[in-house]
Amino acid sequence: MNANADDITADISVDTSRAVGAAAGGGQGAGGQSYEVKGGDNLSKISKQFYGDANEYMRIFYANRDQLKDPDKIQVGQKLVIPPDDNA
Repeated sequence: MNANADDITADISVDTSRAVGAAAGGGQGAGGQSYEVKGGDNLSKISKQFYGDANEYMRIFYANRDQLKDPDKIQVGQKLVIPPDDNA
């Protein structure tokens, strides 16, 4: 064991198609729509509804950074911007 932890390496990969959407705010303001959060909703569920893929939830999170600080904490009644589906 190395006490300095200078022998640690990490192999990190980034899905660039998701990174571009996140960096661009998930497409906010580019023809997106709005959605009012209902009881039992979470960003993955909303993402599945709009994009067919629950894993795209970060697009919604990044488009709503002005009102969301944590993707796991959304409130009933919040109005979220849903970026357009780039794959549609």
